[in-house]
Amino acid sequence: MMKIVYPVHTGLYLNLTNRCPCACTFCIRQKDEKFYVQNSLWLEHEPNFEEVKAALLAEDLNKYSEFVFCGFGEPTEALDLLLETAKFLKSKTDKPIRINTNGLGNLINKKNITPLFEGIIDAVSISLNSSDAKIYESNVRPIYKEEAYSALIEFTREVRKYVPNVTMTTVSTTITHEDEENCRKLCEQLGVKYRIRELIN
Repeated sequence: MMKIVYPVHTGLYLNLTNRCPCACTFCIRQKDEKFYVQNSLWLEHEPNFEEVKAALLAEDLNKYSEFVFCGFGEPTEALDLLLETAKFLKSKTDKPIRINTNGLGNLINKKNITPLFEGIIDAVSISLNSSDAKIYESNVRPIYKEEAYSALIEFTREVRKYVPNVTMTTVSTTITHEDEENCRKLCEQLGVKYRIRELIN
């Protein structure tokens, strides 16, 4: 049975799609197919809203501290489903809703999607991965090439207007401490929080 929702600590995470425009060198997606089919969140098919709704209603929503769109793929690849699900959750609970994203949703959807988050998304965590565009492109390997880094910076500037809590992240051991410090300074300039995530092997 595929995992549409899954608990992490005190939160309930939502897995909507396998699609992602990146091939990060440190991502579990880069392991062999047998690994991710057996041990990860690989979806047999992309769920529709009724399937997501059923998976949520099978849970005791009150026991979770937050709801997080974060699965095997990039959540904004399934934007319409994400928005419909977030609205449904808002009708059922007052717990915060977060999106963990690579920040390329505007490129993926070919429009500025950030105004659509107003009132239904409480937090966004954006994978910055480096303060240097060339290092970013080398480590993240986005299909959008050099266009990607400037797009995620612009996404961050825009999403701040509509979402109250915005954080950018890097992954420990994947960049230098100097780069991490430059990321911290960049986040200060952008007016968002900075966090270093642990590498998951």
